[in-house]
Amino acid sequence: MEYDLLFWMLASLSAIFVGLGKGGLPVIALLSVPTLSLVMPTIAAASLLLPVYIVSDAFALYAYRRAFNKDILKIGMIGMTVGILLGWITAHIVIEWIVTLFIGAFGFSFALKLLIFKNIDEKKSFVINRTKGYFWCFIAGFTSFISHSGGPPWQIFIIPLNLPKSVFVGTSVIAFSYCNVIKLVPYYFLGQVTSSNLIMSAYLALPASIAVFVGVKIIKIIPENLFFKIVSYALLIISFKLIWDGLYIGWRSSV
Repeated sequence: MEYDLLFWMLASLSAIFVGLGKGGLPVIALLSVPTLSLVMPTIAAASLLLPVYIVSDAFALYAYRRAFNKDILKIGMIGMTVGILLGWITAHIVIEWIVTLFIGAFGFSFALKLLIFKNIDEKKSFVINRTKGYFWCFIAGFTSFISHSGGPPWQIFIIPLNLPKSVFVGTSVIAFSYCNVIKLVPYYFLGQVTSSNLIMSAYLALPASIAVFVGVKIIKIIPENLFFKIVSYALLIISFKLIWDGLYIGWRSSV
């Protein structure tokens, strides 16, 4: 494939979207893979951006190094690890579009519930339900490995906990930084990480890294209530896109 000016413009824009997402604006990150998919296959785009996600993770970890919840992280890391291992083991038999469709449906219904019944327990802090936590984090790890759609299951677990804005973002950043790093090993053995990808990703790391700190600055000035409203709408939009992708891929595979 020839990498012309259009490719580099869209690749740089995709990297910026990744960085803004890691800075705390999840709905922006949703645009990264579709943008790069305009000039290359979707799977190749996702593989190319994975190292960019990891570099962005490193800067986001620094930005949110003092804002996280240890108990939630412990649950998240254990659940995600088991989910990723199962995803690796079953990668050759899992039907990706079905997984994508179901995760989209769960996330969409949960986001609708949040937006419709937003007045219920708005200020209440919830006790962490470890059983639900392990379950949804397991699902997040599995779907993140299979279809890069780990966000909705994670948010179904963490949004009801009513964490402070910075702790919500920081805990999510650390959890998915861990998730992305441990995915590298199985992705490598499945042939999705190549030396050419890594070289190209290195060029894209600069705009992504700068965008992380821009995202952090934006998050700091957004009021708490508005932030979680944005997160809820972001979950709704992301979940709708997953439903659309699942139905479209399923339809294409049946034709």
